[in-house]
Amino acid sequence: MVTIIKDEKKIFLSRPLSINGDSEVDYVYKAPKSIQRISSLFKNIKPGFDLTNFKLPPLFNLPKSHLQCYGETVYCMGTDMLSRCNQADSPVDRFISVVAWNISTLRPPIFGFVPYNPILGETHHVSRANLNVLLEQISHHPPVSALHATDEKQKIQLIWCQQCVPKFNGIAVVNEVRGKRQLKLLSRGETYEMNSPNLLIRILPTPGVDWDGDVRIRCPENGLEAELHYGHKSFLGLRGSHRSVKGKILETSTKRTLFEFNGNWDRTVTMKDNTSGKLTVIYNAEGVYSGLKTPTVNDLQGVRSTESAAVWSELSEALMRHDWEKANETKNAVEEKQRELLRERESKGETWVPQHFTWTRNKDGVWDCLPIHQWVPPAPIIVPLS
Repeated sequence: MVTIIKDEKKIFLSRPLSINGDSEVDYVYKAPKSIQRISSLFKNIKPGFDLTNFKLPPLFNLPKSHLQCYGETVYCMGTDMLSRCNQADSPVDRFISVVAWNISTLRPPIFGFVPYNPILGETHHVSRANLNVLLEQISHHPPVSALHATDEKQKIQLIWCQQCVPKFNGIAVVNEVRGKRQLKLLSRGETYEMNSPNLLIRILPTPGVDWDGDVRIRCPENGLEAELHYGHKSFLGLRGSHRSVKGKILETSTKRTLFEFNGNWDRTVTMKDNTSGKLTVIYNAEGVYSGLKTPTVNDLQGVRSTESAAVWSELSEALMRHDWEKANETKNAVEEKQRELLRERESKGETWVPQHFTWTRNKDGVWDCLPIHQWVPPAPIIVPLS
């Protein structure tokens, strides 16, 4: 972890999640009877209940915001999978690279712990080499996050809009991840559209947490698409493969399958060429997760007051000290400040407007967003390369 204090500005940055999903939990939390604690939260909740506004005490929080977790999937990687997408010469090879990069954006969730729910207007701005990443919480009810990342040298642009809708079905929380994700290779004239798998949190009979569901990647410009399925073990742990992923790449026009792939997103994924029968490892988690560095502050004066690492700094420090009284006090203070700002806007008849994105919402309640600026500027927080 990194804590920086200067002129009353405090920044707290924690390590990124590792391949085992431990992060700071390794040596700080180890909270006793986690299964009993979690089960007790749901004893009065009926199946089908929308958990969007369900509040958790700090005992269940990771020392970071959801925005930081989203950002880490883009800027925290041992191997630069994103640049590879643009470097391949053929459209097919670029598409395969995009599939591998998409798999690499998953991070191991931790059963029993969740990040903070971002406040309205919260931001997270980090750079890794030429890749500049900016996130903003563009809605609080419902919670919607927007991400814009650009590499001007490689001519790469990422635009994500993400809304999580958690519901309890009696034995598990199904966290549906809605929203469109776009990867644009501007020098190639290609746009790849994709969605996200859902997060399945099992409470009974065997506690656990896994990414689950179907992902589709398509690129209209090169006429290719991919279908991925993320799987998990059954509730009793007798069937299925832990953290599995399988799928295929096919031609959109003919639906002819060109490649099939199979493996585990926390280990390796192997692809088979259906024409030649050749097997190739397209993804190796060890390279992606190895040597992950904690972000650090490069320009303290440039850090916004809305930065996640500033908004939640006192709460994160209290969590790391196991000072639960201070943690509750700090979390309540942040939330009460937001309620005050809301009352003030309502009294003045004002509507809050995002600073970095515009957004739309269709009749089905699905959000979409666009960045206001073409390129994300370099950030005051950076990820060391070595």
